[in-house]
Amino acid sequence: MAYSKLEPTFIRSMKQRNENKQVIIYYACLSTTDESASWKLLDINWKQMLYLWERKKAYPSVRHHKDSLLVQEYQLYKTYLYFMAIRRVNSLHFNQDQDCFTCASDLGLRIYNVEPLTQKLFLGVDMVGSIASAEMLFRTNMIALVGGGSVPRFDENAVVIWDDTQTEVDKKVVMDITFAQPVVNVRIKKDRLIVVLRNEIHVFSFPNNPKKLYTFGTRDNPRGLCEVSPAGPLVVFPGHKKGSVQIVNLDGTKPDQTVSPVTINAHNGELACLATNQSGSMLATASTKGTLIRVFDVNTKNLIVELRRGADPATLYCINFSQDSAFLCVSSDKGTVHIFAVKDTELNRRSTFSKMGFLGQYVESQWCLASFTMPAECACVCAFGPNQSVIAICVDGTFHKYVFTKDGNCNREAYDVFLEMGDDEMD
Repeated sequence: MAYSKLEPTFIRSMKQRNENKQVIIYYACLSTTDESASWKLLDINWKQMLYLWERKKAYPSVRHHKDSLLVQEYQLYKTYLYFMAIRRVNSLHFNQDQDCFTCASDLGLRIYNVEPLTQKLFLGVDMVGSIASAEMLFRTNMIALVGGGSVPRFDENAVVIWDDTQTEVDKKVVMDITFAQPVVNVRIKKDRLIVVLRNEIHVFSFPNNPKKLYTFGTRDNPRGLCEVSPAGPLVVFPGHKKGSVQIVNLDGTKPDQTVSPVTINAHNGELACLATNQSGSMLATASTKGTLIRVFDVNTKNLIVELRRGADPATLYCINFSQDSAFLCVSSDKGTVHIFAVKDTELNRRSTFSKMGFLGQYVESQWCLASFTMPAECACVCAFGPNQSVIAICVDGTFHKYVFTKDGNCNREAYDVFLEMGDDEMD
């Protein structure tokens, strides 16, 4: 869908003419970036309207109604909800194999396949409420949900495990663990459930008869930073010291045993992003400054390579390793996704002055092998697809696929709007 941006004065004139309220709603959606202001202006309870829509109680048989105005209002409601869905994406997460991703929003939960891009599952607010975050267990039916947003069904202090193979809706919630404070993130392994609070990491056995195995204290962690290695026993999260990372090997840790995590002092500033490779042998970190990404050997704690995203500070949204650990991708609020070589670092660009060591670390840094641009300041997460491709998904509902070569070329192969794939759910 593409719509022209209309001036707010047009909306005001429509109100003065006592135009149909749903028509005003429609144009308000297209003309303002401040939805709360528009709804205060119109005096509409959009939360209630959204809930009624998803319950299919708003105009249930309107498509075949003889009243054409009612049909028009129905379509305007539908268009409004499409725009609200884009504006209210709460989180996006790739699964462990990076071949699926979850979209948690105020309209519920959607799960997409990456290659080819298709919607695999839609759980509306009538089933799960609005969702703050969701985590898949590979491609299985088990999904961890955290409630949040405008019309939550599940508490923000709880992690709910949803089993979509259950035939009865009331039986799909197979696990519900409540905490004393809001859950900021959740991670799943085949045998562990990791729940992230602002100052604690809780590790549970999973999936049968969950039991708390360990609790680790952290520095204040509002971003919910915590990563697990899909094919290894590694869990990493912020340490107590600014810029430090704690590393725990779950295989070498017995329940109820006092554990002293290994610590790496990665940065001077606060951490912004963490990532591990598939096996858990490598750790990538970045600070809130957002200029450098450091890659460490987990076993030796030694720095493998330091990569420079840019010279200006930036907010990093995501770091991800490729499946073979050969490459690393990084997204930021600068509207660029950077791709670095990790194994063959000679592929990375360097300054022409890099051989002149006396000029300092800046010109000696390794810069990205390739990059591509995204909508500026639109939060997105990135991951690697097959055949040296990088996938980026954005909170505006757009899907981007680029293919890069080792000589630095990067070309767009696919573009789509994944939220539009849910239009059939709203007909």
